[in-house]
This record gives sequence, C-alpha cells and structure tokens, in this order.
Amino acid sequence: MSSLRAKAVDDLSEDEASLELAHLADEIAAHDRAYYQNDAPLISDAAYDGLRVRNSAIEQRFSHLKRADSPTDRVGAPLPEGGQDTFGKVRHAVAMLSLDNAFAAEDVAAFVDRVRRFLSLPADAPLAVRAEPKIDGLSASLRYERGVFVQGATRGDGREGEDVTANLATIADIPHRISTDLEVLEVRGEVYMEVAGFGAMNAAAQARGLQTYVNPRNAAAGALRQLDATVTASRPLRFFAHGWGETSARLGASQTEAMDALARLGFTVAPDARLCADVGALLEAYRAIGAARAGLAFEIDGVVYKVDRLDYQERLGFVSRSPRWAVAHKFPAEQAETILEGIDIQVGRTGALTPVARLKPVFVGGVTVTNATLHNADYIAGIGADGAPIRGGKDLRIGDTVVVQRAGDVIPQIVDVVIARRAEDSASFEFPTRCPCALQTAVESERAAGGGLTSVRRCTGEFGCPFQRIEHLKHFASRRAMDIEGLGDKQIEEFFEIKLLKEPGDIFQLDQHAELIAGREGYGAKSVANLLAAIAQRREVSLARFLFALGIRDVGETTAGVLARHFETWEAFADAAAAAAAARPGPAYLALCDVSGVGEGARASLFAQMDNVVGGAGDLFAEPSPLKLKGVKPAAIAALIAAFGDWPAAAAALPAAKLQAPGEAYLALGAISGVGPVAADRIAAFFATSANLEMLRRLLASEDNPGGVRVRAEARAAAQSAVSGLTIVFTGTLEKMSRDEAKARATALGAKVSGSVSKKTDLVVAGPGAGSKLAEAEKLGVKVIDEDAWIELARS
Repeated sequence: MSSLRAKAVDDLSEDEASLELAHLADEIAAHDRAYYQNDAPLISDAAYDGLRVRNSAIEQRFSHLKRADSPTDRVGAPLPEGGQDTFGKVRHAVAMLSLDNAFAAEDVAAFVDRVRRFLSLPADAPLAVRAEPKIDGLSASLRYERGVFVQGATRGDGREGEDVTANLATIADIPHRISTDLEVLEVRGEVYMEVAGFGAMNAAAQARGLQTYVNPRNAAAGALRQLDATVTASRPLRFFAHGWGETSARLGASQTEAMDALARLGFTVAPDARLCADVGALLEAYRAIGAARAGLAFEIDGVVYKVDRLDYQERLGFVSRSPRWAVAHKFPAEQAETILEGIDIQVGRTGALTPVARLKPVFVGGVTVTNATLHNADYIAGIGADGAPIRGGKDLRIGDTVVVQRAGDVIPQIVDVVIARRAEDSASFEFPTRCPCALQTAVESERAAGGGLTSVRRCTGEFGCPFQRIEHLKHFASRRAMDIEGLGDKQIEEFFEIKLLKEPGDIFQLDQHAELIAGREGYGAKSVANLLAAIAQRREVSLARFLFALGIRDVGETTAGVLARHFETWEAFADAAAAAAAARPGPAYLALCDVSGVGEGARASLFAQMDNVVGGAGDLFAEPSPLKLKGVKPAAIAALIAAFGDWPAAAAALPAAKLQAPGEAYLALGAISGVGPVAADRIAAFFATSANLEMLRRLLASEDNPGGVRVRAEARAAAQSAVSGLTIVFTGTLEKMSRDEAKARATALGAKVSGSVSKKTDLVVAGPGAGSKLAEAEKLGVKVIDEDAWIELARS
C-alpha cells in the first residue's frame, strides 16, 4: 500500500500524486481481477469505492497526470477462464457498464449535486430521480429484431459477453416474441431465483445427493451457464427487466415511461419503483425498500437511483466504467464470529506474496465463508491502507476469534478481533522472508519507481519461481493476451508438470511433442491438431497484444496500447527499453530517494548546488549552517541527518547519489504520455534482467528460431474527429453547457483536457470572465475560440 495514502489530496506534490496514482492503478486492478475473474473479492465495497474516490480526486487536481491505465477508464468483468471454450462470444452493441456505489446519505446527496452541476440546473429546477430495488442476480441482455428474440448474452466484461440464447429462452419470464414496431430492441435485466424456488431446488438436490448452492445468485449463475439448456430449463429461473441497450427508437421520454413500455410488451419489471423529487425522498425510498426486504420473494442488495429524464441521461453520458446518471445505494453488511485457523501465503504471477486467512467455516450473509484475504503484512499487524490503525490497531494471530463481515452481501473480510478470547500463549504472525516455493528464494519489500519501499513483498525468484512461471504462462496464453484457444490453465499446469512448458517460447515448440500429448488422457489426434493450429495462428501477433502478453508489471492492456502506438515496431520499443535499462538509477540514488521528506525538488537543489561550489559537495556541506541551503527545507535536512547519522555522512553520500541518478533514456520512457514513471521503471527492470532477454530471444522469430513469434508493426491511430489528439483548456463561464459537460465532450472526441495553459496547449475555449489562462494563451500564441465555435467544432 502507498505510504502517501494518509496524506490529503490537496497536500500532495506533483511527484507524490504521480506515485500515488500508480499505486492506486495497481491496487484497483488487483481488486478488479480478484472480484471479476476469481469471484473472490479482497476488500469491502466501501473500501474499494474509497480507492476509486481518491484516484478520481487526484486526477481532478492533477489532470495532466492521468494514467493511460487509469481505473476511471476501465470496466472490470472479464469472461471467466474457459468461458470462451464453451459459449460463443457476443459483442454488445452498447456497452453493459457497472454502477458506481453509494453507502451513506452523504454519497446520495453528492450524486444528486454532481448531476445538477453537470447539467447546470439551478437549485429550484425540478430533477426527478427513479428509485428501484437492486435485484441480486446475474446481468443479461436480450436482443429482439422485429419483435423476435434472436440472441441473449451475459454481461461479460461489459463489452463482450457469452452467448446463452438457448438457456435464456427456457425462462418463462422472457417472451420469445413481442408486439413492437422496433427494428431492434435490446432489453437488459437480471436473471435470478426466488428464495422459495431456490430452497426447494436445494432440498431436492440434497435428497438425491446432488450439488447444492449457498445462495440464489450463485445458483442462478450456475444454471444460466449450463451447456445443456434442458438443465437450465429445470431450474426455477426468473427475469426482471431494468433497462435497455441498443434500440432503433426511443421507448419513451423518461426512464419511467420506458419501463412502463417494457412492462406492456410483457416483461416483468422491478416492483416498488418510485419517482423522487429530492435527496430526502430518495433516502425515504431506500428505507422503505430496505424495510420490506425480508418479505420479498427475491433477494436484493440495495436500491438503484436513476435520473428519470432520458434527455438528461444522454447529456450526462458515461465515464468509462459507469453512467453519470445512476448510482447503486448498497445495504449494510452482515457480520459473524469465527476462528482464524491459519494464515496461508499465496504467490502471484508477479511474485507478490498475499496472505490469506483460513477460517473455521461460518455462515454469514447467505454464504459459507472459509477464507478471506489479509492483503499484506501491514494489514495483519493492524495497519490500514492510509497508514492509520485498523481494527483499533489489533493484530491478527492464529487461533484468534475474529469478526467476519460480508460488505455489500458479497465480500468476506475480517473487521475485528475479540481480544478477550485471545489465548495467553498466542504469538504475533511472522511474515515469511523466504518464498514458499521449492527454491525458497528471498522475499523483499517492493521498491516504487524512483525509490521508496512499499508494503508489497515479492519473491525475488522471477521466472525461477515455479509459482511465477506458471502464472506468467497462463497470462501469456490468456484471451486478452496471446489468446491461444485450447491452452487454458488446466493444460498449462499439466504441460508444466511434465516439463513441456517452462517459458512462453516453449508454447511454439509444442508441435514437436504432438505424439506425446496425444497419448495423454483426455487428448486425441483431433484435439491436439486443434491446439497446434491455434498456436500456429498466434505465431504472428500485434505489438500491443505482445507487449501485454509479456506480463511486465504495471504494463496493462491500455499502457501496452500506448507503447505500441508510440513506438510502432517491436525493434523501436526494444531499443528504447534497453536504453532505459542502461540508464536506471543506481543504489546510492535510490537510498537518497528512500529518505522520507526529501523529494525530487530537494534532490535537484542539492545536486545543483554541488555544481556551483569549487570545492564540491565537501566544501558546501561543511558550512556551519546547512539549514540555509537554497531550495532545501530544514525538515529535509533533518531527515537526511536522521537517515545517515550526521550531516557530514549525508553530505558524503550525495556525490554518489548524483552520479547514479536516472539517465535521459530512462526519464524519456517515463515521460511518454500514458506511460508514466512506474511502468517505465518496470520496463527498464525487465530489460535489465539477462534471463528475460534470453527468454525473448527464444520466443521471437529469427534465423535460428523460424518458428518463433513475429510481432506486427502497429500504425499510429488515425484522427477520428476534428479535435482528436489536441490538448484543450476551458476557461471562463460557459453558458450553453457546464464546464464538466464540455470537458466530457472533448474527451469523448479524443482530445486531452488540461487545467493549465502551456506551450503544449493546442486550443483554449474561453467564455465570459476568462482571466489569467486567456492572457497566457494570448502571450504564447495559442489559438482561442468562444463557446459557439467550440460547439460547432465538436459537431464536425
């Protein structure tokens, strides 16, 4: 976790903000993977929401630091592993995005305030918001063409789901034909089980010795993804409609009118929806729906608020992962006590060690909980993400009685320790200093780019660690990376076990072992031929996919795309990465970076003053009053003295630190817009490791390796609008749209919106009252237009 988390956003320096955004991007991505891919959330909804809120606040203050892999631009819900092998893929014509969450009355008020500000609505202007129960089910989309049900799909990652048409067609609530003149109507809603139907199904299954489910939602998900539709038909599935995707015409002028139209077409819609005129009415609806929750025939986990007018919804639009016009107000979590029976250590693809609590099974919130993540050593010790105590500062010890909570009725977490029941001989947990893999390699604290230690601890074995090798191979072959169909987790684990796979290059040598593979249980000539054909199709791959597939830490899909468009060819990228590797900062510089309170500005001032003194650092820093050094605060001097023991020792360390400062090639890689210093440091570290270079040599096609991977050049993205690629600054008062709406429009058209005018600014949109920004634009010769010209430009 970031040591900066305890610092208010307004107090962050630019360097600190950049580092914190990198930490948040990594942390949120990890939580998205845990929730969407593994169905094993690591933190509560509220804690997750807090991470996103902080990320957004930093981006709003430092808009130019927004990362290409920013969590605000991502919807996380990838298809489950193996899903692509069983169901066809469906590309959603309109993305099925998730909802932002609210947990308190203040969050609801903030939502309404944001909507009013964005739409520039005065306080006395009416704003109707629809409140409806949030069904705890599985999202699905039903496509009708000229009134005929032609396709049904799961949500998937929001843009691509699984084709489960035959299964959805078995649900009685879903009409096969509807009476409509619309060419296309895509109805969206939730597949669920009623509590009574779920109980009866479980009782019957138990009597026959068959599998039972822990809650209706899991049962509905399992039923919908059956390969045999007759099995789905035997399950008591229901469907509620709550919205729509692609339509050839509007269903009405408001959410309420549209939902009434769907009801008239024969769809079941969520009951007890109501229109609310203000925040008080919304909260009253939340209380009323919550009070009726226990008596409902189905499970709900909150209330959804939607701006009712559809023209307002269209103006509000979307951020990358959710609509601005809706929010989900979640119900509080449930809690139960149990015993912490053990703490296991898991090693991920990047070598990160994650402790997991092994719990005495306890039924809470409708699910039997047997484990929960403990995040890292700090979390076990009772230290939170912001550096402040959690659980009242109580550490976790094996044998403790703990309080488990399922926040939002989903996520298991340990929220407290019952100290009164702690055994007298209990001992604090000692985090391992050796990896649990067979190599027993050393575990070290992770260093952030440019210096500073984080709370993450990693195995130093890299590809030598079997845990990391297997996970790297799984990532390399996965759908979003190389997308090798038929080479899933199970196959990779098996081939690794029999030593056919050790590194990515081995995948493209599997054709040499076709006979061996065909002789193994579960394989035949046809399945082996299909696998080898799928591998052959991936011997040529785009640069963006290849960069992502390499699994370099902090180089996700978005960053890989940025790098691919910037360098265009593998050769250009590899040359830049090798140069960055040679220009990495050395240990003396990193030791200086580790000194808390000595930031980039102080380091630059110290180094600059060394150059200006004839006798060098010794003369300058031997002065009686080092506290008067220009540009260096007394607190920084005190921190140096504390770190090195005394001032002469600190002064003596500075020349070596300056000599080992990062070079131009290293800094240039991090300066690429959308890459940033953290990803650049990871890339440089990857290319500084000889084992990685050897792995690449054995993977890439060459005269000595004609069967290797060939990386296609990637052309720069073509402009898609009149403002694509421009850096735009808005200043003054806009009269026909709010500033937020104008910025959102510019971003949607491919422009970059900045908060300050510089030489890199391409265009300034100035309204009445424009001040210093307009003056700076005129001084620099930047083009300036008014709001009307901007609206016309945005239309072109």
